Amino acid sequence: MSTPYPFTAIVGQDDLRLGLLLNAVSPAVGGVLVRGEKGTAKSTAVRALSALIPEVAVVAGCRFSCAPGAPDPACPDGPHEVASGTSRAARMVELPVGASEDRLVGALDIERALAEGVKAFEPGLLADAHRGILYVDEVNLLHDHLVDLLLDAAAMGASYVEREGVSVRHASRFLLVGTMNPEEGELRPQLLDRFGLTVEVAASRETDQRVEVVRRRLAYDDDPAAFAAKWAGEEAALRARIVGARALLPDVRLGDGALRQIAATCAAFEVDGMRADIVMARTATALAAWAGRTDVIAEDVRQAALLALPHRRRRNPFDAPGLDEDKLDDTLEQNSGSEDDDPDPDGPGGGGQPPQGDGGGASDAPDQPGEAEPEAGEGQQAPAGSGGEQAAARAGEPFRTKVLSVPGLGEGAAGRRSRARTEHGRTTGARRPQGALTKLHLAATVQAAAPHQRARGRSGRGLVVRRDDLRQATREGREGNLVLFVVDASGSMAARQRMSAVKGAVLSLLLDAYQRRDKVGLVTFRGKDAELVLPPTSSVDAAAARLEILPTGGRTPLSAGLLKAHDVLRVERLRDPSRRPLLVVVTDGRATGGPEPVALAARAARLHEVEGVASVVVDCESGPVRLGLAGDLARELGGSAVTLDELRADSIAGLVKDVQGTNSRRAA
Repeated sequence: MSTPYPFTAIVGQDDLRLGLLLNAVSPAVGGVLVRGEKGTAKSTAVRALSALIPEVAVVAGCRFSCAPGAPDPACPDGPHEVASGTSRAARMVELPVGASEDRLVGALDIERALAEGVKAFEPGLLADAHRGILYVDEVNLLHDHLVDLLLDAAAMGASYVEREGVSVRHASRFLLVGTMNPEEGELRPQLLDRFGLTVEVAASRETDQRVEVVRRRLAYDDDPAAFAAKWAGEEAALRARIVGARALLPDVRLGDGALRQIAATCAAFEVDGMRADIVMARTATALAAWAGRTDVIAEDVRQAALLALPHRRRRNPFDAPGLDEDKLDDTLEQNSGSEDDDPDPDGPGGGGQPPQGDGGGASDAPDQPGEAEPEAGEGQQAPAGSGGEQAAARAGEPFRTKVLSVPGLGEGAAGRRSRARTEHGRTTGARRPQGALTKLHLAATVQAAAPHQRARGRSGRGLVVRRDDLRQATREGREGNLVLFVVDASGSMAARQRMSAVKGAVLSLLLDAYQRRDKVGLVTFRGKDAELVLPPTSSVDAAAARLEILPTGGRTPLSAGLLKAHDVLRVERLRDPSRRPLLVVVTDGRATGGPEPVALAARAARLHEVEGVASVVVDCESGPVRLGLAGDLARELGGSAVTLDELRADSIAGLVKDVQGTNSRRAA
């Protein structure tokens, strides 16, 4: 077994360490989500924490880690006699992003269950993690069906495995720890809310601190055992402090004054539900115990808010996490005055250091006057053919869009956009299993076994089932697609009000892509060429950030934009052939620059049409006189055209049918 990096040897990252330690003191806090760029010791810190968790007492031989004093009455290995049991180290179980459902919840032997009525159950990761840590690296990339299972287990404290009427239940209470890089996409709101705390981490910009990080890492890589031995004393002291804080925790008093501050803070930041209040109360109590106090003070409440609320106040994936600390301090001060609270919420407290920097509060600051757009030239448009560039216009308010989907039946990654063959969804048929059986088709299995019962010597009521009889259910669900946006940023689109509306529409489509678990990419064209502003990624907020700063002006090289999109899709088809693309071209259809720009654009569009790429043209043409060029482009692409107004969900009926119908006619 490899020697883990010592927790006490981690340089800096105060918020990360504090968040993990508070969960070690009080697992009821509910886990922690660690967000940050790559290479910031996220995984190192989480793995190092497992060595600090106190040992747990378990029933000897129980695969489900039942507590000796209170064994689970429904334990598959039970019933257990109340006994002294044995102690072992708390487990840290890692859930791989690509794990199967059976690996997570366990597998039931369907053949023995049908033929013998025996519940032969092999425990999964949820059983291994009971009374320990369940760690998910890159948790934002976890497949939806695994997220659903995690949510169920976290909510009920138990895991259920059901196969055609045969079910197994076992306890599964664990400390959920996740790490993620926000550039690779965001979490589903339901799972995000299940994490008690969240911390933001970033690499230090201080030279001395970076030097120390490198020095310690090199020393560890040269001789892990010797490096760990050097820090053994600090590790033992920290472990003892955790044990002491756990023992003190039941004696910590959460007074009415602190409770009022917690409730007022959650109300002021308009978080949904009551989970935030409960998590803040538990976190503040753990902070007091960690500081060796039996009373919760105002500084504990403040620190608890900075850890428990940032991820709960987000309204959509484009909102930056964080709290306005000035607003937080004002709220705490207005609700102070209790004799059992610290009279100075800004003074030093024993509950750990608050996050350094702005804490994300800049996202809540009001817009500075004159910052968004210059007053001169407002609403003006660059002359056609000019090379001038205008400052970026702000995006209009996003709205709910109609569903755009790819026709046909795909086999891509699970999502919520287009029809696909998936592991989850409605049953459409049966086939022989390829590998392990995961979803039994009972009727087809019985039908396959029935003709052979006499030859197999059946004498009783039970059905004699062989492995060759088993049939896997084929299911149809939804897949995520690659939505590639090709946005016209030329002078013809440069009018402020118009470009604001265009950006608002693209932002709305990006929000829809986030909700449907798509990958997104962004190509823009202006001047003389096209640019891949954002390579295909799962991070729609990164696409939104690129869109926000997008300048406009210059000629309209429409053909260059379509050719760049063709190159991007060709490369992505090699990387992920099962993920089908949806091309969304946002333009008024004009093409300028070079000889025969309109003919060149038509030829580029036909490249997509020949390869069967599903496409939609969002027509941005405005004014009383319309040339209908976007509609012509849509016909060359073999797709459909929709205006900005028609894109709204409440203003359009049957857009999906139009997209599918157009592509069906093309295929015919």
